[in-house]
Amino acid sequence: MSHAIRRATELALDETTVTALRAELRTTADEVVQAIIDEVPPYANALSGSMGGTIRRAVRTALGHYLDLASGKATGGDAGDAAYELGRGEVRDGRSMDALLSAYRVGARVAWRCLAAGAVPAGLPAAEVAKFAELTFAYIDELSAASAAGHADELAARGRAHERHLEQLVRDLLSGASPDALLASAQRAGWQPPVSLTAVLLPAADARPAYRVLDPSTLVLDDLPDAFGVLLVPDADRSHLLRQLTGRTVVVGPARPWTRASASYARAVRARSLSSDIRDTEEHLPELVLSADMDAFADLRARALAPLRTLPVATARRLEETLRAWLLHQGRREEVAAALFVHPQTVRYRMSQLRELFPDLASPHRVLELTLAVGLRDS
Repeated sequence: MSHAIRRATELALDETTVTALRAELRTTADEVVQAIIDEVPPYANALSGSMGGTIRRAVRTALGHYLDLASGKATGGDAGDAAYELGRGEVRDGRSMDALLSAYRVGARVAWRCLAAGAVPAGLPAAEVAKFAELTFAYIDELSAASAAGHADELAARGRAHERHLEQLVRDLLSGASPDALLASAQRAGWQPPVSLTAVLLPAADARPAYRVLDPSTLVLDDLPDAFGVLLVPDADRSHLLRQLTGRTVVVGPARPWTRASASYARAVRARSLSSDIRDTEEHLPELVLSADMDAFADLRARALAPLRTLPVATARRLEETLRAWLLHQGRREEVAAALFVHPQTVRYRMSQLRELFPDLASPHRVLELTLAVGLRDS
């Protein structure tokens, strides 16, 4: 409290004045607290009951430190530490720094009025009254600054803790933790669960910039493997979300109930591994279904297309392309020919070959198996 101490060296109240002022400390503290209750709305109920008694004692202690300072017997450090802790406590009690500063202003005015009313009759020379006023308000200013520092530090600490809780919530969601565990994690983070979450996979460097244009309740994590990040967007309008992410390299998973966000994330990851061109997984469901178990898909192709393996490679490839077009176009020869850029007669010839290789080509089961087998082109 260097400024207040400097003022004190210019004043140094005599013992008679200090004794008179100490005798009125309880009354002065009570008047300060009552004025704060009356004039600063956030404290209207906060200073009642046991809390009011605690605050009154704290005010008396601060005023006692002040008188020690004014008489040249203290440095004021203890009062500064208490003010710092008061600022931190105001954050925990949910009050803003504006409310505390208002309380300081009211307290300074009332304390000065009471102290001056006691000091002058006790013999404080008129020439010293101005210095006494300067010391009073310098002391309050430095208490205010200490409280502001405590308030800011507590907010910063709480912000860091909140960020850690939110990041842990994202990790729990992505790992598929149980609904009970997810609910507990959400409560720790102070996050209100939505109905659904949509996972957005994107480069880690883009995660925070993209997050800033989305719903404030969006969850973000930017330290996934391979330098990727993820956004979990609550109750997203899909078309609007895709527009918001225009110009960014993203993979957008499906909307899922919030406790099953891991399913949305898993699909986005699988889509990214399948192709770098996939942006909206909803537009690539067949490829994603067929690629869900690549070993099973390879086995299916090997078994379903075995008759083609007896032919020369080029012939087998032409017939597989024809079979795929025939299945996709439901046997409409003209459309198959247009898709393959060949004459309809060529389609007819190739289909006769395929019917010899696949005698049960009209069987629904065979059609299903072959449709799946040729659903993805060979890479």
